Amino acid sequence: MKKLLGDEVSKHNSRESCWVVVHGKAYDVTEFLPEHPGGPRIILKYAGKDATDEFDPIHPPDTLDKYLDKSKHLGEVDMSTMAAEQKDKDPSEEERLERIKRMPALEQCFNMTDFEAVAKRVMKKTSWAYYSSGADDEIVWFRPRVLVDVENVDLSTVMLGTKVDIPFYVTATALGKLGHPEGEVILTRAAWKHNVIQMIPTLASCSFDEIVDARQGDQVQWLQLYVNKNRDITKRIVQHAENRGCKGLFITVDAPQLGRREKDMRSKFSDSGSDVQSTSGDKVDRSQGAARAISSFIDPSLSWRDIPWFMSITNMPIILKGVQRVEDVILAVEAGVHGVVLSNHGGRQLDFARSGVEILAEVMPVLRERGWENKIEVYIDGGIRRGTDIIKALCLGAKGVGIGRPFLYAMSAYGLPGVDRAMQLLKDEMAMNMRLIGCSSMDQLNPSLIDARGLTTHTATVPEDTLHLSCYDPLVSPGDKVMPKL
Repeated sequence: MKKLLGDEVSKHNSRESCWVVVHGKAYDVTEFLPEHPGGPRIILKYAGKDATDEFDPIHPPDTLDKYLDKSKHLGEVDMSTMAAEQKDKDPSEEERLERIKRMPALEQCFNMTDFEAVAKRVMKKTSWAYYSSGADDEIVWFRPRVLVDVENVDLSTVMLGTKVDIPFYVTATALGKLGHPEGEVILTRAAWKHNVIQMIPTLASCSFDEIVDARQGDQVQWLQLYVNKNRDITKRIVQHAENRGCKGLFITVDAPQLGRREKDMRSKFSDSGSDVQSTSGDKVDRSQGAARAISSFIDPSLSWRDIPWFMSITNMPIILKGVQRVEDVILAVEAGVHGVVLSNHGGRQLDFARSGVEILAEVMPVLRERGWENKIEVYIDGGIRRGTDIIKALCLGAKGVGIGRPFLYAMSAYGLPGVDRAMQLLKDEMAMNMRLIGCSSMDQLNPSLIDARGLTTHTATVPEDTLHLSCYDPLVSPGDKVMPKL
């Protein structure tokens, strides 16, 4: 079949006839314009042009095959005939590229904050804006035991029937390719190496099958699900995941509408599109930036009435992700689901929502009073940055914790070696602190080892975190060091 020429493609640059090129293939997206979740403006910006760079970070590679009729697949394009894009020089981007040249060595990263600091310096502004956001950080005090034999520390545990080497999992985070061109498969490889579970996100940059295909041996993965208004689509996604071997279905229940992510909003606000649609009257609300562009399919009518239907379409354990009060945990037990994730969505949804560890301190005593602590597996996510954070959660009664952003930052800065090191740092920290509190295995962790009284009142007086605020030696890039004069 003869390849299309660039001149022919470039003619289709209007709302009436809109073609785009992705990975060397042309697509007629004219009829799709009104249906695009982010509105037609961003597509029209690339009408008659190569949209690959814009498309890749926020769409799985099989998106066009899945959602665009085959009659709209126009064939391959002779890319040598495509007019080269004239891009204005961006001083901030040039500065970012210079900072990448002066990145600290991976071995200089000693904790999760280091990865975040490097990622902020080297990521594109829009990508950093999407990933970063506030996460609660509550203080729980330890009550360590002494004179305990802790020579050998076993960090392994069982989560939803799977034995893991340490009680954390890689929680679902959207758009992995914003931070690294390989995206979520990097997290898959790191999870395999450290024998932890990866939760596959609905809104991944890689396709679901790419992520599953990247697993090795008997590696276990879970699926995070944003529920589609079209239940046929939801059913197809869930059953495909089960057929591909996923061992858990985590239904996100705290996002009937995406919250205000203001960094994301600011970074996207200036993207007003190109002249081709300046008179189009496009009134799409872009106030939520990338978040808005990928989430309009989520069903705000999802309710407890839907749980029996989910149980009817899958044999996977069902976990509700984003539960935020003990009354809803009780309803979850009564509904017969297998678990809950106590979470405020990393501080990205409801403002003033409590952190997962705070909800956990409320939930577990009530479950124990009812004798229900073993009827349901309880997890938390959000704000986990240290091995001590994991230990505190398990002392309070969590089965395990989900970690998201720290691995994104490590991946964005250093790729797979960064995620590998981040996971190993958490293992090392946790082993050390298990010894220091006087425990040698996960089953020894219990509420007597902590003082969590300040969590429920928000009035606990704590010392300033001098490590990170005043005395911490920041990670210095080689190019930033002051060289001695000869």
